[in-house]
Amino acid sequence: MNKQHPQQQWREAVIAYAEAINRYVAQGRAHGWDALEEPAAPATGHLLEAWQAALLAINRPGVDAPQRQLFRDAWPPAHLPLVPLLDDRAQGIGQLLLLNDGSLLARVGMPHDKGQVLRLDAQGVTPVIGIEHFGRCPQRRYYALANAEGVRVTDGWGGPLVARLAWPHGLEGLPAGYPFEPLDLPPVPTTLTPFPDGQRVLLVSSDGIFVLAANGATRLLPRQDDVLDDLRQGVDPDDIALGLAMEHAAMAPDGRLIALGEQCGRHLVLDEHLQPLASLGPASEYPHYALFNQLGDQLLLNACHLYQGASIGVRVADLPGLDTEPGSDDPRTPLLQQGARIYAGVARDGEYIVGDAHGYLRAFGEDGREHWQHYLGSTISALDISADGRTLAAASHAGFISLIALDSGRPQWQIGTGAHAELRRWVCWKGFDTPLAW
Repeated sequence: MNKQHPQQQWREAVIAYAEAINRYVAQGRAHGWDALEEPAAPATGHLLEAWQAALLAINRPGVDAPQRQLFRDAWPPAHLPLVPLLDDRAQGIGQLLLLNDGSLLARVGMPHDKGQVLRLDAQGVTPVIGIEHFGRCPQRRYYALANAEGVRVTDGWGGPLVARLAWPHGLEGLPAGYPFEPLDLPPVPTTLTPFPDGQRVLLVSSDGIFVLAANGATRLLPRQDDVLDDLRQGVDPDDIALGLAMEHAAMAPDGRLIALGEQCGRHLVLDEHLQPLASLGPASEYPHYALFNQLGDQLLLNACHLYQGASIGVRVADLPGLDTEPGSDDPRTPLLQQGARIYAGVARDGEYIVGDAHGYLRAFGEDGREHWQHYLGSTISALDISADGRTLAAASHAGFISLIALDSGRPQWQIGTGAHAELRRWVCWKGFDTPLAW
């Protein structure tokens, strides 16, 4: 029988496993993987009850910062030991923003879940009342705040109201004279992105992708021309699918371009007048994600198959009129990343940071050169980065939110190849009254 205290057992097991995995990865990259055997995970199931009791205790009122740090040192964060609890406790974090004061705005629950919007900081967790979904413009100035009544745009978080926009009714951009039905309920936002003018909002939802404005909504997907083509070919209006899967869109930093897509078809890029600019064949099976670089002169386009994926890059200067087939070897659309099905991403100077289906944050250059990887665990569901590029916020489908100081050194317990240190982790699980700080 192991007579060590549970926290000592946990600490030694977590650090030993992280160091073993990091050695394994370093050896595989240097010498190849054929002769290597992946390290086995240590047995930690018997420690879970003690871990949870300690987590609850350290989150009681009155616990000071030094005590929290001692707890974190004694019980270093890890994902794998908690896997046995995830089936019953996990819930995804659908939206996440790092506010200018260092606090986090998070929607606990994926878009179609009931969910709750919370503000998290070192002092605690505060519910945000009256907001069900949110988003921020690429220039970090305007915020979109949504509930059943519509979408409000404010100048800054907590700032003055600058626009009030109605939800689309669902018939926008559909051919007249056909028996299409309006939406029964407002669309559930996958993402909301205000334009830099603060007067419009890009809405991505499974009911369609729209631009919301004071004079009404404009449909971007499904496209009216595609619906008309189906009707002309004799497709019954009841059989025309207006819903989207894997719907996604990205706005250029200056708001003048929109890259968008969904499971069927290609990657599309629209100009500032919302007119087609480019149509790009995916590098894998299904278009899945889009992201502009920090300068706005390159676009990353990800497509997926099962839990893998591939991403191409294209210079914005090459977009006008560009039309490529799936799997194209056009030199204007080189492969930038192979392997990641991307669910969330951010960009900083010369670098993309993306979250994949296997729980890794992966960073690579605009030339496709890999920079680093950092393990959080479970599918990464949301990411945001500070304006100075030094702090990263990441969330997962397992219900974890991680605040990471980039380029600040890697602790012993961290799995990854980058020099990044997690500052704080929140456990946002079913059964907890509030997210608990780890």
